[in-house]
Amino acid sequence: MPANLTAQYKDAELRFREAASHDDKREALREMIALLPKHKGTEKLHADLKKRLAKLEEEGEHVRQSGVHRTDPAHVRREGAGQWVLLGPPNAGKSSLLAALTHAHPEIGEYPFTTRAPLPGMMAFEDVQVQLVDTPPVAPGHTEPYLPNLAQGADGVVVVLDPTADDVEAAFAAVLEVLSRGHVWPRGRAPPPGASPLLVHRPVLVVATRRDLDEDGTFAALAREAVGADPPFFAVSATRGDGLDALRPELFRALGRMRVYTKEPGKKPDLGKPFVLPAGATVHDLALVVHHEVAAHLKFARIWGHARFEGQQVDRHHVLADRDVVELHA
Repeated sequence: MPANLTAQYKDAELRFREAASHDDKREALREMIALLPKHKGTEKLHADLKKRLAKLEEEGEHVRQSGVHRTDPAHVRREGAGQWVLLGPPNAGKSSLLAALTHAHPEIGEYPFTTRAPLPGMMAFEDVQVQLVDTPPVAPGHTEPYLPNLAQGADGVVVVLDPTADDVEAAFAAVLEVLSRGHVWPRGRAPPPGASPLLVHRPVLVVATRRDLDEDGTFAALAREAVGADPPFFAVSATRGDGLDALRPELFRALGRMRVYTKEPGKKPDLGKPFVLPAGATVHDLALVVHHEVAAHLKFARIWGHARFEGQQVDRHHVLADRDVVELHA
């Protein structure tokens, strides 16, 4: 029986053959396995691909156990409520934006390619911290090969553009190409026909800098037209602070997270350190985060905040909301 391999499978196979790194080969193999038609004619090929993948994973484990540590620029340890990666062309203002929103101190220069490696910083928003990661620029012939994987591993992507530049549309298209290589698709857009099964949906925001040089908003309006109506768009000035107060809450809201506070019976809630959970999480999900034994023996909970009345008794399946106060009873 013929294998009838799809064009998407053949593309993944070509990437596997051309891959230079261990991680790229492993990613391509996983996609080949996911795309391979499942029938009697592909059983042998499927077994061979699984064997190759197992060998690659074994080699990776051997390297880890050998004590050889290599810095992986495609991985930045996630901290806080979520992680945003900043992507954009040279001199778009990514580093200035990071410095304005966080306590990080990136190197900022008027010359291109000032940023040479990913640099994280923590942005305070009310009672939580959100991580922003500055990156080397996206430019023809100069884009770092790890940026697609870095974008895929993040919770969201901020595309930073200079609206006063001559090539805004081309710069935005170059970032979208990086996202495509990382199998990242803007959340809310319908995926293209024949999209890879490994496609991940992430929130994508566009930030136009230099608002202090664009008092009447002309450049921002042209940039908005260049990137289209889909992505949320913010015009800001990192030097003067314009627009940052509107951007901060969106960088938390778009993550799809909520803050939940806990309290002990007869005591006041701890409002200083919320638990950060995915939107739609239940009382049981919160209990699991607090302690697995609390979740196992949970009888009921009382809710203050988004409840029919203060202190309402609910079961473990009750869906929580942002800023609810929860008293767990096990």
